[in-house]
Amino acid sequence: MRRFRAAVTGAVTLSLAFAATACGGGSATGGGDDSPKTLTYWASNQGASIEVDKKVLQPELDKFEKQTGIKVKLEVVPWSDLLNRILTATTSGQGPDVLNIGNTWSASLQASGALLPWDEKNFDRIGGRDRFVESALGSTGAPGQDPAAVPLYSMAYALYYNKKLFAEAGIAEPPATWDELVTAGKKLTAKGKNGIGVEGSNLSNNIHQVFVLGKQHGADFFTPDGKPDFTSDGAVAAVKQYVDLMAKHKIVAPGNAEYAQNQSLSDFSKGKTGMLLWQTASATFKAQGMKDEDWGVAPAPVQSGEPGTGTATNSMVAGINMGVFKNTDNLDGALKFVNFMTSDAEQKILNKAYGSIPPVKTAQSDPAFGASAVAVLRDTLATSATALPQVPEESQFETVVGTAVKELFADAAAGRAVTEQSVREKLEKAQQQMPKK
Repeated sequence: MRRFRAAVTGAVTLSLAFAATACGGGSATGGGDDSPKTLTYWASNQGASIEVDKKVLQPELDKFEKQTGIKVKLEVVPWSDLLNRILTATTSGQGPDVLNIGNTWSASLQASGALLPWDEKNFDRIGGRDRFVESALGSTGAPGQDPAAVPLYSMAYALYYNKKLFAEAGIAEPPATWDELVTAGKKLTAKGKNGIGVEGSNLSNNIHQVFVLGKQHGADFFTPDGKPDFTSDGAVAAVKQYVDLMAKHKIVAPGNAEYAQNQSLSDFSKGKTGMLLWQTASATFKAQGMKDEDWGVAPAPVQSGEPGTGTATNSMVAGINMGVFKNTDNLDGALKFVNFMTSDAEQKILNKAYGSIPPVKTAQSDPAFGASAVAVLRDTLATSATALPQVPEESQFETVVGTAVKELFADAAAGRAVTEQSVREKLEKAQQQMPKK
């Protein structure tokens, strides 16, 4: 563990005001020039459980220690806590040496001044910027600035469906449009199953879904100069369409309003739910007992036609980046660790384990990432995914608009009407909570 001081901008401070106060780390123990043989690493929960992540990661960390003599102290942090933990660490003076971040948070954390900038010199320490896929680098920080982190796992959203439940409900093909998805969902519910699963209390997932729907309705949630624009007709339509899966169409179980810990994946794996919009879910399905032949994967729906750019966007550019706290007292060890984790060999091992896609070009060419399930995700990233706005206020956007969507799902679950007016009022309230420019 290491200590640092960072000049935190008002953007991140405001985000803390909306986040639950979680501990940002323990006391400083090792990793410094006087003890260069220890690093602390916060990993995000990528697998079916924290224990699964430990089983995936610990052998690789042991391998790194054997190669370098540097021991890595691992903590896998749940998604419900990760952003709060990181933000608290930027102000408390305590945090890890190396950490995983959701790539959508890159610009917000970059604005805090707490993360090491990846300039040409630092990129050279890990083999150069050219090793990484350009779309993945597009979600590493604000345009025109040195990235705040480097890509570790690349992902995209896709529609997963249960083949047996589809056959029983007489659904011949996975839906390609939202109208088709609603129709399929109603056929599934008529057979006593949930049509589609959501994570109504997962703020980040809420944002991912409504951002994509916003693109399909011609809305970006931010103006070109970076100002919040949450109440446009397109933004309102996007949020309402998503919540209406429960409120109007009744193809989402009311209990999903409280889901925030991958419960929708568990329901899918147990045959309770017929469809799921998710990033790289295959490893979780396998861990929860599903066989590969039990499920299928297709591009996420669009309003009409085929996925593409602009209003045919069907995923955000999803992924996990790896950052280093700027004031780590073991910078050399931290850079060696990032170099190890982004090496071709480790990229293949880790991304195969998680069902994600290597953002490193040479690793991505491995035949394992051409399998049908992964190919859908890879093609989506290449042709129809759009990065979330790389603005300093992105983390607040996730918090306030994600909370608005959560509250609307709670209304729907309780039987309260979700109208265009109620959606607009929630989004107006969210916009008022954003910092003024």
